[in-house]
Parts: sequence; C-alpha cells; structure tokens
Amino acid sequence: MTTTSRPADTREGGAAMRRAARGRLWRGRPGDPAWVRPAFLAVLAVTFAAYLWNLGASGYANSFYSAAVQAGSQSWKAFFFGSLDAANAITVDKPPAALWPMALSVRLFGLGSWQILLPEALMGVGTVAVLYAAVRRRFSPAAGLIAGAVLALTPVAALMFRFNNPDALLALLMTVTVYCVLRALEGARTKWLVWAGVAIGFAFLTKTLQAFLILPPLAVLYAVCAPTSLRRRLGQLALCTAVLIVSGGWWVAAVELWPTSSRPYVGGSQHNSFLELTFGYNGLGRISGDETGSVGGGARPAGLELPAGPRQGGGGGGWGATGIGRMFDSEVGGQISWLLPAALILLLAGLVVTWRAKRTDTARAAFLAWGGALLMTAVIFSFMAGIFHQYYTVALAPSIAALVGMGVTVLWEERSRLGAALALGVTVATTAVWSYVLLGRTPDYLPWLRWAVLGCGLAAAAGLALAGRLNRTLALGVAGAGLVVSLAGPAAYSASTLATAHTGSIVTAGPAGAGRGGGRTRFAGAAGREFPGLPGGGPGGFGQGQGMPGGGPGQAPGQNGGAQGRWGGERGRMGGGMGGLLDGAKVSAGAEALLKKNADRYTWVAAAIGSQNAASYQLATRKPVMAVGGFNGSDPSPTLAQFKRYVSDGKIHYFIAGGGGMPGGGGRSGGSSLSAWVESSFKKVTVGTATFYDLTSPVK
Repeated sequence: MTTTSRPADTREGGAAMRRAARGRLWRGRPGDPAWVRPAFLAVLAVTFAAYLWNLGASGYANSFYSAAVQAGSQSWKAFFFGSLDAANAITVDKPPAALWPMALSVRLFGLGSWQILLPEALMGVGTVAVLYAAVRRRFSPAAGLIAGAVLALTPVAALMFRFNNPDALLALLMTVTVYCVLRALEGARTKWLVWAGVAIGFAFLTKTLQAFLILPPLAVLYAVCAPTSLRRRLGQLALCTAVLIVSGGWWVAAVELWPTSSRPYVGGSQHNSFLELTFGYNGLGRISGDETGSVGGGARPAGLELPAGPRQGGGGGGWGATGIGRMFDSEVGGQISWLLPAALILLLAGLVVTWRAKRTDTARAAFLAWGGALLMTAVIFSFMAGIFHQYYTVALAPSIAALVGMGVTVLWEERSRLGAALALGVTVATTAVWSYVLLGRTPDYLPWLRWAVLGCGLAAAAGLALAGRLNRTLALGVAGAGLVVSLAGPAAYSASTLATAHTGSIVTAGPAGAGRGGGRTRFAGAAGREFPGLPGGGPGGFGQGQGMPGGGPGQAPGQNGGAQGRWGGERGRMGGGMGGLLDGAKVSAGAEALLKKNADRYTWVAAAIGSQNAASYQLATRKPVMAVGGFNGSDPSPTLAQFKRYVSDGKIHYFIAGGGGMPGGGGRSGGSSLSAWVESSFKKVTVGTATFYDLTSPVK
C-alpha cells in the first residue's frame, strides 16, 4: 500500500496561512497600532466575564418567559408560536424570536438558570462587538473602544443582558441595523441595505413595533445622503422595505393563516389575532394608553384608583409622568441617563464639526444615524402614555455609547481649536454634575462617590478646556481622568446590578431605590394597601421580591435583600393578587408532588388564572399548566364553555385557586365566572397555603 503526502511547500503554505490568520486576530487591520486588537478583545472578555458573574442568582428571572422557553424546549410547535406551555393553550404577549435562542439552549443543555440566561449575556457581548465595529470603521479604534465600554457599563444594559426579557435581542438587532445602514451609506451598497431590512424584520419578531422606532431617521438619512442618484436611493429603500416585510412578516402570515383550532391563542389580544396584538396592546395602545386587556388599560374598573398628584402630570397615568424630562426623572434617570446629556452635547458638536462636509460624508452620516435613532426613541419613550418600564431604555444605550465614542474622539482631534477644547470640558463638567445628582438619589450607596466624581470631574473639565495648550502626554492624562470620572457613576450602578438577583416582570438596575419613585396604585379588595413599584417597579416594587417566586434553582428566599417586593413575596406565596400578576407563586414541595402525581394522564396538570402564576407551577413540575386569561388574566382564553369541555374530556387535573388576574383593564376574560364554577363544582385540596380544586372529583 502506498501513501501520498502533501508536498512540503503545500504544508508550509497552509501553516503560513494559519499563522497569518492568528496574526490578523491579534493585530487587526493592517496599519493598526499593536494595542488595538488586544484592547478590543480585552473589552469583550471583561464584558463577558462581568455579565457571567453571579448570573445564576436570578434563577428563572422572569418566569413568564422562562416557562415559554421550557415549553419550546419540549415542543417544536410551542417553540414556533411562543406558547407559554407545551400543550399550546396560549402564547406569550410578544412574538417568539427572543425565546428561540434560549429554547435552543435549554433543548441542548437542559432547563436551568444558566441555560436560559447565557444566550442573553452573549447578546450583550455581541452588541458591544457590533457597536465597536460600527464606530471604529469610520472613526478610530479609540472611539470604538470608548463606545463599547460605555455600552457595557450602562446600568440598564448590565441588567437586560443578564435577563430573559426580549429587550436584549432587540438592542442587538437594532445595533446591527444601524451598522448595516452605515455600511450601505459608504458606497450606496444595496447588499448592506438588504441586510438592514433583515435585521429590523427579525427585530419586529422580537418586540413588534418598538423595532420600527429607528426606521424614520435612518430611511430619511439614506434617502438624502447615499452617494448615488435619487432614483436609485428610492429604489434601494423600496427593496429594503420589501425585505423587511418578508423577514418580519413570514411568521405573522403563518400565525394569521393557521387554523385557530390547531394553534395556541394569541396572548395579549382580545380576538385571537396577532395583528390586533401588534397594533393594539403592543402598538398604538402603548402610545395612547388605551391598551385593552392590560394593567390599567381600557375602561377603568371600579375600585381602581390610578395615581394622582404631580407625578401624573403630562398624561402618564398609572405609568408615571410623561414629558421631555422622563428620561432624567427619579424612575428612569439612574438606568440610562448618566451620559445622555453628554451624548446630546457631543451630537451637536459632531454636527458642527462636520457641517461643511459634502452631502455624502460618512462621518456626519454616522452622527445623524445614531443621533436620529436616539432622539426618535427617547421622544417616544418620553411621551408614551401606555405601559412603560424603565428597562425599555436599554434600546437607547447603543446610540448614547456611539455618540460618546465618536464625539469625544472628533473633539479630541480638534482640541487645538478653542471651541472644541471648551466643548470637551463642558461635556465632562456636565456629566460630573449630572452624576452627582443621580448618585444623590441613592445617598446611602457609596456616599463618597458623588463628591469624588464632582470634584475630579470639574478638575478634569478645566484641564480639557486647556487641552490644546498642554503637551500630548499631559493632555492624554487629563482626558483619561475625565473618561474614568464620567464612567464612575454608571460603573458603580452596574456593579450593584451584577451583584443583585433580579426576578419578576418589573426589574431595575442599580442599588435599592435607584428605580423607585413611581406612582402608587391602590386596588380595591387588597386590604387597602398601596403598592410601590406599580408602575415604578424596581426595589420596593413587584419586580425583585425578597424570596420572590419565580426564581429558579439556586435562588434562596431573601436573596434579593431589603424590602423589595414586599407584597409580591407575601401574597405571591398564596398564589393571589398582584404578586401572582407580576411574580407568580412560590411552589412548595407538597404542591409540586400533588401536581406530578399521575401527571402523564392529563394534557395540563393544572390551570391557573394569570400567566405568572401558571408559569411558576409549570417550571416547578416541568409539566404544562394552562394560563387562564394570559398574562393579565384578561384575555378571553379559554372561555367558560371551552374550559368545561376540557374538564369533561379529562384534560385538566387541578385548578389553582387565586391567581394574578388584573381587575378590569377592558378585557373580555371570563376568569371570575370560571373560578366561581370551579369552586362550586369540585372538591378543594389544600397543600400548605395553596388551594387546589381537583377537576376529576366533582362535589356530590
């Protein structure tokens, strides 16, 4: 037998190619300084390590989405539709794209906190990488590194890239969209505009119309600034729109055309329609506040008092005050606004510096792209009267980070001009003063830091104002000090976020009190309690309860500390009230054993009003639990007649008493009549503080 071997020159050539590839990995672009690629990889590595640290402490995080992930890991049909349970009774109230990476992870590696949350952390690292590439491409490596660091250290980013809400994937895809548009602007490249359409289409399948907030400024920018004829620009935009419709619409068409009898009910809608969900509850209703079926949406129920007083001014109703200052107020400011004033100043400065450039200048286009995305999204968030949570603002983080990275480096290059040097100084001084204000809102958290930031920041600002007259080494030292001071506040809040477990539906970044300050809502029939955190959320609210139900493996009671989620933890254990609406129920070992007994005989081991309540029992038993009425308990699914048919067919074993149904909200749910029928017709079983009704044992 003879053997053949590759010629020596071939082997050597292959080895040379491998060495060259490794060299490119570490050196980056030809002509880059030696420090650039190692610095970039270090930023990614530190971000990844930080986002992984203490990751499992949050358990199942938002059990609503974790239950859907668990269902998707068991059933491909549930995976496709985004069903809350593997038996496909009802979907979550969002499209399913954000669930798919997590469900695949759980399908591969099993159900657990890390398996659910690791994809979110990877999305955070990916967003930092894409942002770096977008900024570095037109500006400098330093600009890209600053942008990446600012994004990674933004408190709400440190929260949402370690949490299982859809916002992590949305932020990544919106960043990819801007990157692709900027690539398209370089040479009127149709390919990159098509990729932008694909990205925004899948962003729509992540969080519906919120993905489209950045489209108007980007479309206008391309129509005006792309380096080709107007006719071709408009044709390219038309093609991009068609691609967007296809990439975002294929799933919508499948759901709308699928026979309703063989697919799950569309959660969050009142007529089993995803289009209704898109344009109503998740769409225009968020702007107007008329969200039928939501918390506080639709007609106001008797006994529900929405917050009054100055915080309600501007039409925010139960979700806080609306207006131009919303992004800076006590609820939202500590989440996102640390460098927002700086970003606005640097946006203006960047446009001034590039004002006289030609129409197709890519530097000015970058400022307009990121600035337009920031302003459009921030304005909508500021004035929307419907459901608004602080963590939505993670969508602003990439734009703020990009503007800071670009603006700082552009002004640095122009520092010999007095105006540019003064702009740098004003930016750092404004950031230091605003950080002092934000840190003062949590006076017990690192009380010395705000004074250090203020003093050092003003000193660095004075030095930067004179940067054009300093030698390069001294000027770099002053600039570095200004950057460190500017990032000190958000870095401290991010560190607190990483060290804290977060569970439930309403979560906030930073230390206790950082997201507090929202209005208070009083619900009749709840012992006259006022519930902080609805809508304000955060510490003291429903989102991060002490020993909050919905936590996964490894989460011990009291892990979140403080007085967080006082009522969510107390009432959630009984499976009722708002604790059930926003956090679910703590499932005892006895209750778990009860539901698991003979579980394989039933399609659903139990039914419960409200998705969070059902999700907790499903995650505990790993068996399908029907969520009556969807998330808010206000969806008309199933009807009483349908439920009676399920019971008569022997498909449901138990009904869990209590639940998280929201009173009123304009929904058509028959949850109260369903509960009344069950309670009068079947035997009650009590396990600890939880009450069940055995639907196979009618009262004689």
